[in-house]
This record gives sequence, C-alpha cells and structure tokens, in this order.
Amino acid sequence: MRLPYFTILHWLDIAFFLILFIFLVILSVKAAQNSVKLLLSMIFASFIVTAFGAVLGLVILEKYTKKVELLNVEQRRVLINETLVLKGRVKNIGKFKINYCKLEIKLVNNGWGGGGFTKGTFFKPGGLSLFGSKDEKKQRPNVVKAVRYIITDGLNPGEIKNFSAIIPYPPYFKNTYLNYKLYCH
Repeated sequence: MRLPYFTILHWLDIAFFLILFIFLVILSVKAAQNSVKLLLSMIFASFIVTAFGAVLGLVILEKYTKKVELLNVEQRRVLINETLVLKGRVKNIGKFKINYCKLEIKLVNNGWGGGGFTKGTFFKPGGLSLFGSKDEKKQRPNVVKAVRYIITDGLNPGEIKNFSAIIPYPPYFKNTYLNYKLYCH
C-alpha cells in the first residue's frame, strides 16, 4: 500500500487536533479532580472526538487538495490479443504535488442500449437445467474490472504525463460500456 503525500495543510490539521486533544486532557484533569474513572472516561472521549475530527479533516483535505484532469482519453480494441488499450494524459490542476494515481477501469457487457433479447434469453432448453448452469455464468462474466497505477513517481502542480492501460476484452462482449475513475493521492 502506498502512503499518501501529506501537504502542509495535512500537517496543520494533525497539529491542530493534537493541540486540541492536549487541551481537552488538561481540562479533564481539572474537571475530574479525584475521580479516576471520570478522568479516564473523559480522556477516552476526548481521544475519540479528536481522532475522528483529525481523520475526517485529512480525508476532506485529501479530496480537495489533490486535483487532476484526464485529457485526450482514447480507446482502441486490439483483436489479436483481445485487449482494450486506453491512452491519454493526466494533468495536475491543483496546487500540491500528487504522489500517485490509480485508474479504475470497468468494462461492462451490454452497458447501454442493446440489441434487444436474443434466442434463449428466458428459456434455455436442456434437461433439468432450465435457466442455465452456474458454471456457465462464472466462465462468462459481464464485467471486467481492472486497476492500473498510471503515475507512481509523483506529479508536480501543472505537470502533464501520458499514460496507457491495457485490460482484457472478452470476444463475447457486445454493446459495451466503458467506465473509468481516477483516484490520486
């Protein structure tokens, strides 16, 4: 697993909630006086609240400080090896460096529209197996999902890098729908 790249805002978030926790512990010590149970419960509650706030702040900062844009995305099917090649460019439009980006690609069979119903859609004759076997469905999935790391060595603000990703394209797919999402940290 790759660790996210922390900006100065992330460190300020951690420092703020650490100082808040120390302040709440000092208040807990003064308020609890001689009761150890009360002191421990107040310190535990302070820890839970500040930890939750710090993690929430880090997640929000991660979402809004790391901004990227996909440019010139092209797809091409290669029939020789039954793959789909996705090429494009990634641009860092934020003000902070991005550590890595991963592209989640989902290829769905019969994603949009379609050619209607084909022979054997509802009734499949063949002995006791009226609706097809479970093994046949496992062998022919309708979704191909792939995750590719397209940037691993960092992307500075304003920088553009080319990428390409290759995913399998089963020959029985018709009317496909391609969905891709980019996650950067």
